Amino acid sequence: MLITETTVPDVFRIDPEPIPDHRGRFYEAVRQRPLEAAVGHSIAVRQVNFTVSGRNVLRGLHATTLPPGQGKILTCVRGSVLTMVVDMRVGSPSFGRYEAVRQDPRSGTALYLPDGIGLGYVALVDDTCMNYLCTHEYVPGMVIDVDALDPELDLPWDLADTPIRSARDAAAPSLRAAVSAGILPTYEECLRVREPLPAALD
Repeated sequence: MLITETTVPDVFRIDPEPIPDHRGRFYEAVRQRPLEAAVGHSIAVRQVNFTVSGRNVLRGLHATTLPPGQGKILTCVRGSVLTMVVDMRVGSPSFGRYEAVRQDPRSGTALYLPDGIGLGYVALVDDTCMNYLCTHEYVPGMVIDVDALDPELDLPWDLADTPIRSARDAAAPSLRAAVSAGILPTYEECLRVREPLPAALD
C-alpha cells in the first residue's frame, strides 16, 4: 500500500495496491505497522462503525472533544463519496486548511484522521456505505459539529441540489463561531494525546 500525507498535516491517504487474478483481486486495506511508521505514533482500533447513506446525504463536519478523542481510518465499502477533511486544531499552522478526496470501493482509498481533524462527506450514489475504524469508543457528548457549508471554509462540495442533512448538522456553528465558543481542541492538546510507538518502531 502507498501511504502519503495529505495537504492537511497529520492526515494520511492510504492507497492499496491490488493483486488481480482470474477470480477478481486482493488488496491489503490497512496494515498497522507501516501506518504507524508513517504517522509516527501508535494506532489502536477500539470501535468499528458503519454508515449507510442515500445519494446527496451530507454528513458532518464532525470532530471529537479531548479527552477522549477519536482518531479514524475511513473507507468507502459501497457506493461513492466526496470526503472533506478540515484542520480544526486551534493554533495549528494549517488551521482551516482542507483536503477533498473521492472514495469508493474500486480505488479502496482510505484516510487516516487523527484527533482534531473535522470530517464530512457527501454520498454520490444511493446505498453508499462507509466504514470507520476508531481509536476510542464513543462517549455521549464527544462529537463537535461545525457547518459543512460554512461560507468562510468554502468547501468544494460541487452540489447539484440542496443536500440532505440532519437537523443537528444543519444547525451547526461556523468554524469561526466554534473557535469563539471554545469547543475546539488545541493543536498542543492533540499532539499530547498521541500514544507513542512501540519500542521496535520508535
